[in-house]
Amino acid sequence: MSAEESASTRRRDAVRAAVRAGIIDADRPVVGLLDVRGVRDAVAALHAAFDGAAPVLHAFAVKAASLVPVLRLLADEGMGCEVASAGELALARAAGVPPSRTVLDSPAKTHAELREALARGIAVNADNREELARLDALVRSAPTGSVLGVRVNPQIGGGSIGAMSTATDTSKFGVALRDEGARAWLVRAYAERPWLTRMHAHVGSQGCPLPLMAEGVRATYELAEEVNRAVGRRQVRTLDIGGGLPVNFASDVVTPTYRDYARLLAATVPGLFDGRYGLVTEFGRSLLAKSGTVLARVEYTKSAGGRRIAVTHAGAQVATRTVFAPASWPLRVLAFDARGRPKTGDPVPQDVAGPCCFAGDLVAVERPLPPLETGDHVALLDTGAYYFSNHFQYNSLPRPGVYGYACAEGRSDAEGGSPSTEEPATEDRVRFVPVRRPQSLDELVEESGGGPHTGGLSALR
Repeated sequence: MSAEESASTRRRDAVRAAVRAGIIDADRPVVGLLDVRGVRDAVAALHAAFDGAAPVLHAFAVKAASLVPVLRLLADEGMGCEVASAGELALARAAGVPPSRTVLDSPAKTHAELREALARGIAVNADNREELARLDALVRSAPTGSVLGVRVNPQIGGGSIGAMSTATDTSKFGVALRDEGARAWLVRAYAERPWLTRMHAHVGSQGCPLPLMAEGVRATYELAEEVNRAVGRRQVRTLDIGGGLPVNFASDVVTPTYRDYARLLAATVPGLFDGRYGLVTEFGRSLLAKSGTVLARVEYTKSAGGRRIAVTHAGAQVATRTVFAPASWPLRVLAFDARGRPKTGDPVPQDVAGPCCFAGDLVAVERPLPPLETGDHVALLDTGAYYFSNHFQYNSLPRPGVYGYACAEGRSDAEGGSPSTEEPATEDRVRFVPVRRPQSLDELVEESGGGPHTGGLSALR
């Protein structure tokens, strides 16, 4: 059985087991499921792709899954964290990620965030000239063990999704390398600050081709070489090459792979792996997307204008990007029956709608699926990154629960057959652990200003 077939089988088993165990039911009609084996396999593939290079810190981009148990799992697999806010830094700390394996990259770092990072020895990549001036003052006022660098925008162009392209001419990120005078300023900035020993560039994201990403790394490497020649020593010792490996949302096949990217980097930037530079990576989506499934109950079915519509509990609140930019963020949808078994029947075009009160709340339009009925389930695939943790609280819909799962070895009965007496049934072979419990209505009310704040506005005169 291929890796893709194994992951698909685990997913089918987990869906059926989740229904049988009541993890999803009429009162909890949407849930996130995370394949722990899939996550571990992805991390192992990343480590293997860069094996043999200089010391590498693989720092997970926390924004992709800002859930403490996920960060802890990744840390236990040898990863650090790349954080872009005080909140993400707090999550990494709660997960037990040490400061030495944490990188702060926010484009809007406050004085307080910088002070905390420097006091704790967390690496910082300054985003712009003004932030570098802040670091000047902080470094003068107190010694720090933090590794410090500058984020560079090599301005090499964008990919197919403009909002995800970070290295365009006018990107908000980093010091624009090709702007007039910028390169000379960067060389001078490093020469004047011997404590700047790292250089950072993040080019890739969904929609960016690998050659574009490699070109960004090459530009950063060449700048680091120029700085080191100018100062007459190896001042820049680490290159942070960001993350952004795109994900294949069209099938279970993992492509491109980390090995594909590492080989391209070795061909494009041969000096990157000769041992002179340590490396930092910041992958996020590519580590978790394939291991996640959003499972939702079909509440009603109907038709309008001759088109079938399945109204489910997974819409813009969990699949925000897919609903608002479906061309850029299409998702595969699988149909399961009321017992969690794969749905059969000749596919017919139908819309899969969410619960939010606006007409465009659709996760799929005219999608060929077996006819869905009330009580069935739909699974949104490849949703392990961003979809679980970046909840959009439209209509005050509570955040769904998220559960990790592991499957014991053995034949699956997910297709509906009866298991043999020698092998455990599906629900016995799948073990779930909570990652985040479903948000209660009381918690939602409190988060929305309930409790002691309820009468505050009325008291103002």
